[in-house]
Amino acid sequence: MRPLIIIIVFILGLFLFKTYYLDADKPKASNANNRSAAAKRPASKLSVDVYITKIVDKNNVIYASGTIVPNEEVEIKSEVSGRLIQLNIQEGAYVQKGQLIAKLNDEDLVAQLKKLDYEEQLAAQTKARQGKLLEINAISKEEYDMAVNRVNTLSADKEFLQVQLAKTSIKAPFSGRMGFKNISEGAYITPNVIIANLVQSNPVKLDFSIPEKYANKIKSRQTISFTIDGDEEKMAATVIALDPKIDEDLRTLKVRAKATNKAGKLLPGMFIRVEAPLGSEKSIMIPTQSIIPILKGKKVFVMKNGKAKEMLIKTGLRTDTEIQVIEGLEIGDSVIVSALMSVKAGSGVALRNVVE
Repeated sequence: MRPLIIIIVFILGLFLFKTYYLDADKPKASNANNRSAAAKRPASKLSVDVYITKIVDKNNVIYASGTIVPNEEVEIKSEVSGRLIQLNIQEGAYVQKGQLIAKLNDEDLVAQLKKLDYEEQLAAQTKARQGKLLEINAISKEEYDMAVNRVNTLSADKEFLQVQLAKTSIKAPFSGRMGFKNISEGAYITPNVIIANLVQSNPVKLDFSIPEKYANKIKSRQTISFTIDGDEEKMAATVIALDPKIDEDLRTLKVRAKATNKAGKLLPGMFIRVEAPLGSEKSIMIPTQSIIPILKGKKVFVMKNGKAKEMLIKTGLRTDTEIQVIEGLEIGDSVIVSALMSVKAGSGVALRNVVE
């Protein structure tokens, strides 16, 4: 019985030795062989789409955002202080140039003017009598001069009162629409009180800015187009002025244009998107999706000899689909436009498709 047990234990020991020692080395050897075989196989290349650079004749257009401003705008104030006795304001209504907007109490000025009228009449009569007496040498030339001076002084005082009286009538300086009124009849106002705002919105002005590198390409009196939010219709405007200096902080040039607004849908303060043509020129244009922003500017990947090469570029004008390359690329370069998240400098790439 004991020899049988010894034999069974011996066989079991052999089985365990084979399982845990001999067979365990086989996967390691297999893995090593697989790695060796993989190292001998050539690495697979990334399939990419490319765009072949070429010179194109492009109508350059610069896109900018801006704001609509009124053609004329003023805060209606009184030049003198007084009690408001009449207010002809219909908020939002259109008023003509010279139309009466407000009237101040002028009773004291009218009374003073009436008094001066009487004094001027008397002074004129005195002057006439003194003139006749001077002709017969009944009075001195000095007495006659005093009468003449009295007439002239009263005339000047009368003109001054007439000017003060005119200031009590506040009229529209130009045609436009009235804003909201800030006071009511019966209020005592001073020159610091704003009665209302008057806005002229036909035509309207458009203010926008362009980068300084395009400052010499936009000209006065050229036509531009623009759109407003909620309306895809393109409207035309004419450039009327360029700011004589560049904004040092933003490095932009301010531009002002003017557009008609007969329909009244352009309101001051509206946001606008401007398209300003800058003429036609021959240049290299590439798809915008090929551009990769980096800390020092922009870059693209170019396929050369089956590998991806990193190229730093300098760009110019852009559209929604293309961007102008000023420096960094040459005619005939194969710019990679796909799989940019997987492409690295020096990695192998294979041509899949040429895009137009």
